[in-house]
Amino acid sequence: MAAFYHKFNFGIFLLSSATTLLLQILSNLANDYGDFKSGVDHVKREGPKRAVQEGSISMRDMLTGIIVVAIMTFISGMWLLSLSFHSFNFNFVLFLVLGLAAIAAALKYTMGKSPYGYKGLGDIFVLIFFGLIAVSGSFYLHAKMFPCQILMPSASFGLLSTGVLNVNNIRDIKSDKEAGKYSIPVRIGRKNAVVYHWGLMAMAFLLILIFTILNFRSWWQFLFLLTTPLFIRNCVAVYRYDNAKELDPYLKQLAISSSLFTLFFGVGLILS
Repeated sequence: MAAFYHKFNFGIFLLSSATTLLLQILSNLANDYGDFKSGVDHVKREGPKRAVQEGSISMRDMLTGIIVVAIMTFISGMWLLSLSFHSFNFNFVLFLVLGLAAIAAALKYTMGKSPYGYKGLGDIFVLIFFGLIAVSGSFYLHAKMFPCQILMPSASFGLLSTGVLNVNNIRDIKSDKEAGKYSIPVRIGRKNAVVYHWGLMAMAFLLILIFTILNFRSWWQFLFLLTTPLFIRNCVAVYRYDNAKELDPYLKQLAISSSLFTLFFGVGLILS
């Protein structure tokens, strides 16, 4: 997106990518720790075994890892903001607050006294932090401007990330319900969760199509449409497979498909 507006900065790209990766790692570690401590990762859970659950790492060591990665994430984020803004100004403070909020969101999904992931709020937080803030925020660090249309691809990628979480929650619907984790699929039931999943995928494609049409320069911009069969396959699998073991591979499949979608969209913008 930054390259499309001729505002790309390679240093900001590397540091924003590193910070995002660290946030994802932090979220995964915190999820592993929090789900085991709360009892969600119990013996009847049908998904793949987790590190603390299977005893490959102690809770104390996992907590140490969470603290270390949180510190690394903060350092990477501060370096990123320093490179982008050069001085301690309003924008620096605003993005510092957003960064701290992202770290807190990664931790509070399953950790603490009242984790929001157990209340069915994970989807909205993923949409915000993995979509709207991740894309629009990173773009602003490059460009120092905010065209409103940037919200369309931002929301699109956030919806795809939400879809990954939804497949995970559909797979774990039985064990989550037993453990008192009220995700969206637990609340609305599997049938409605499948319809919800289709809606997430459809809206993600619709928003990107609208953005591309409004900003059309070249047919290369429609390169992302090559990934359409991958998402159709995923939606069919989510509808068809009720068994957790059969559905589990499609969690990874959707994550890879979403990565290809964003990659092809980005390449299309650069080539246009």
